[in-house]
Amino acid sequence: MSAPEPPAAAAAPGVRLATCPADVVEIAAFRGRGAELEPLAAARGVRLPATGRCAGHDGRLALSVRPQRWLLLTAPAAPAGAAARCSAAVAGQAAVVDLSGALAAFLLAGPAVPGMLARGCRLDLRPAAFPTGSAAATIMVQVPATLAALSAGVLILTPATTARHLYEWLLETARPFGLGPVGETSVERLCGDSSI
Repeated sequence: MSAPEPPAAAAAPGVRLATCPADVVEIAAFRGRGAELEPLAAARGVRLPATGRCAGHDGRLALSVRPQRWLLLTAPAAPAGAAARCSAAVAGQAAVVDLSGALAAFLLAGPAVPGMLARGCRLDLRPAAFPTGSAAATIMVQVPATLAALSAGVLILTPATTARHLYEWLLETARPFGLGPVGETSVERLCGDSSI
């Protein structure tokens, strides 16, 4: 059963969509070394959240959807620069993989986002079930997606190979809810209280 069509779009858009260029690094703790990573990360201003959570600080966003693994998003820099910095910081404690070219990031904001995403996402994204600071991996419109609830909106990470498909689905599905201007945002804005 599909969700009912919303009423005609109001003056204020119900959904705003932005792409988010980012360097994405996966940090995977070696067996039994996860607890040792936390002080190393904290010394560099990065909080490694618990599984199913996300945390942004100082222009960096960390999220975890699997035990002892984290995705770290930062502003784009020199190729493999973020991965090299992370590798040096966690040497002997974790493996680091640069996923910058493998993942695309989108941010959805606005009051109609949970209802809109209900049309293609298996998660209950109402704020009561998926509050700010939550993160989860799921299948969305037949492609893998990692979602994070931020104060700025819902961040969606998806493989670059399926990003265009998901982006076009987001555009088309958002239109009946009142699609606002489509643009670009930054990792710094994801970590703060500003919106798109």
